[in-house]
Amino acid sequence: MNEARIKELLKNTGREGIDDLISYMEENDFFTSPCSTRYHLAEEGGLATHSLNVYENILRIASGLGVINEDRMNSFIIVALLHDLGKMGQFGKPNYVPNMLKGRATKANPDPEPKQSEAQPYKSNPDLRYVDHEVRSVAIASRFIELTEEEQLAILWHNGLYGPFKYEIQGKETPLYMLLHFADLWASRVTEEGNDGAE
Repeated sequence: MNEARIKELLKNTGREGIDDLISYMEENDFFTSPCSTRYHLAEEGGLATHSLNVYENILRIASGLGVINEDRMNSFIIVALLHDLGKMGQFGKPNYVPNMLKGRATKANPDPEPKQSEAQPYKSNPDLRYVDHEVRSVAIASRFIELTEEEQLAILWHNGLYGPFKYEIQGKETPLYMLLHFADLWASRVTEEGNDGAE
């Protein structure tokens, strides 16, 4: 369901190269990747679910502010669905791998099978050199489609003060960046934590 909807939305942008980007996403397990190691949606398919949650949020916010229109829809789709593209990994290597813990050996079971951690089901892949996922996201997307300047900036800065570009943002915020940042923050801190936002 999530995979089909994401593909349909991306194709609706009509961006040249979008079919090749979708193929790359399939080949590199975007649709089955977790979204984090232990926080929001640290589960199979979590990345796709999160991306759609951000898309739904950006539409709600933009609609509420009265800034939603046909001209902006493609940018909303691109930044919402591709902002965490780098979390799937790159170079044929996943960004996250199962965090397998060794079982405790006993006399009855001297060689227990490893078991995936419940507290932190995934870990960063030690075989993939570390690059901030914001940078990786722009690098991957730009190989296949042309991002606008505002789209690139929104993806790079989407983590706001929690990301690597926190010192560059102040006073340079753009509307698309602010929409994406809050949509992403709301998805990870509220929607995906099971909190409906009502206190």
